[in-house]
Amino acid sequence: MVRESYFGLMTTQNESNPDGQATGYKCIQRYVKTLDSSPGVYRMLDADSRVLYVGKARNLKARVSNYTRPGHSGRIEKMIAATASMMFLTTRTETEALLLEQNLIKQLKPKYNVLLRDDKSFPNILVAKDHGFPQIKKHRGAKKEKGAYFGPFASAGAVNRTLNQLQKAFLLRNCSDSMFDSRTRPCLLYQIKRCSGPCVGLISEADYRESVKDAERFLSGRSTKVQEELAEQMMTASEAMEFERAAGLRDRIRALTQVQTSQGINPRGVAEADVIGLYMESGQACVQVFFIRANQNWGNKDFYPRVGADVSPAEVMEAFLGQFYDNKEPPRQLILSDGIENADLMKQALAEKAGRKVEILVPQRGEKQELIAGALRNARESLARRMSESATQAKLLRGVAEAFDLEGPPGRIEVYDNSHIQGTNAVGGMIVAGPEGFMKNAYRKFNIRGDDLTPGDDFGMMKEVLTRRFTRLLKEDPDRDKGHWPDLLLIDGGAGQVSAVHEIMVEHGVEDIPMVGVAKGVDRDHGKEEFHRTGQRAFALKRNDPVLYFIQRLRDEAHRFAIGTHRAKRAKAVGATPLDEIPGVGAARKRALLTHFGSAKAVSRANLADLKAVEGISAGLAQKVYDFFHDKG
Repeated sequence: MVRESYFGLMTTQNESNPDGQATGYKCIQRYVKTLDSSPGVYRMLDADSRVLYVGKARNLKARVSNYTRPGHSGRIEKMIAATASMMFLTTRTETEALLLEQNLIKQLKPKYNVLLRDDKSFPNILVAKDHGFPQIKKHRGAKKEKGAYFGPFASAGAVNRTLNQLQKAFLLRNCSDSMFDSRTRPCLLYQIKRCSGPCVGLISEADYRESVKDAERFLSGRSTKVQEELAEQMMTASEAMEFERAAGLRDRIRALTQVQTSQGINPRGVAEADVIGLYMESGQACVQVFFIRANQNWGNKDFYPRVGADVSPAEVMEAFLGQFYDNKEPPRQLILSDGIENADLMKQALAEKAGRKVEILVPQRGEKQELIAGALRNARESLARRMSESATQAKLLRGVAEAFDLEGPPGRIEVYDNSHIQGTNAVGGMIVAGPEGFMKNAYRKFNIRGDDLTPGDDFGMMKEVLTRRFTRLLKEDPDRDKGHWPDLLLIDGGAGQVSAVHEIMVEHGVEDIPMVGVAKGVDRDHGKEEFHRTGQRAFALKRNDPVLYFIQRLRDEAHRFAIGTHRAKRAKAVGATPLDEIPGVGAARKRALLTHFGSAKAVSRANLADLKAVEGISAGLAQKVYDFFHDKG
């Protein structure tokens, strides 16, 4: 349970901050007098109530008192000088304070905290257990489906490669249940020896389940035993002159070997661990994480937390662990390149989350140290590549500023494009780029709603998208201090689109944002793009100008995103039926109705008795379906 105490949320609350304008050391000293020795979390805010820093404490009074004494690093001195108010949350234990601190850091993204910026979930392999012939597939997100989960894998590519080889080795199906139930003859995967054809009875349920068990044993680390058994079966088949069967078993053994080869290092003495290497240089950091499960390397992923020039490796590592495992289950061991200050506290917090013991190790020798050395090497090389790419990106942004007469290199470029087929399934796409490249977590899609638009009216579509975008910006970030406002807008189109967008910007009072239209140019030739700005003549860049290539990349990415969004919407519309509009008819019942009657039209013509005869359709739901199609008056 967390007890909440607010002190001076706004600097105008003179009862909490008598000086009103006091900042820095004086401001903090006044709060110290009101604190006790409870554990908890504190927040430091500036004069505009923006959170500067979130920290935890075993003893709030003692921890905050440290900020009233000189001798801090330059980063902390700046933070103290900017502090105009503070907030406090007291907790029962220091462990609760640690968990709350990392949660608040992820939510609030304070300026002076180490911040993990890429925190997506990781995919798993799921062997589903809700069917007589279990399906093997990739799974991401909450583990709600019944079955055995194996992971995490570092990327979708790592999962797909493993699944591809497992299909060759164990011939397990990956089709959906509905597709499985509708098959009357084996699919292509059976023909190319990737599936055993359970959908049409080419393998018994008992034999198929043996294959499932073998796959689970392999994914659980008992791969040697599986391969030995397959080798014995191959020899038996060969001796019995069943050469085709022996060749099939040989191919399955090769597939398993291929999985192990692609995994690279497979440690013998480490069954389940995350190997985490941290490399820092010039105020930047790279954290490399290797996922070891069942003595197998299931891939690695690099992260680039936001750090300051004077932040210690221990501080970065502790912040990374707290934020990384905030929404993930930790493994039994964490093997680190750098120790952390509160190792016992972190172990306790992670153990509570996992419901079992979690070890934190900083090895100095042996196999675990070799794993760390590999992670550090990858981290160092990844950071070097990123710094090189960042330097190139910075040069390109300076070139953009020069080409379009901007005040300085843009920190956020938003690019817009529309996609539709003769006005149907129209969508707008917005991609974002900045100093670190494409900012994919900031991409947005817009389903075009305008009923009064003429089909194919690109001007009208762009107006709707920009109107919605600026309306939201003005509502959510009216002071333009959250980093959500663009420094440059790029529009796919010429003078007409630029004029339409300019009207919207004037209407919303945001005409101070630079905006450029990118037109295809003469004969729609790639390389002869023309750039249009309000009140100015169109111009072009030299054909070999790196800035031109950069703008083309941005426009192409916006086009790719818009096209992909449009195709997804169109595919969804193709599968839509009137059944989707009936309350209580979900995917399973919709499938049952379509399977029974053959089409939505046949469902609409069915009588009540026939509807009640469908498996899974209750009398009440059958009445709803019947009424939906027959009570139109």
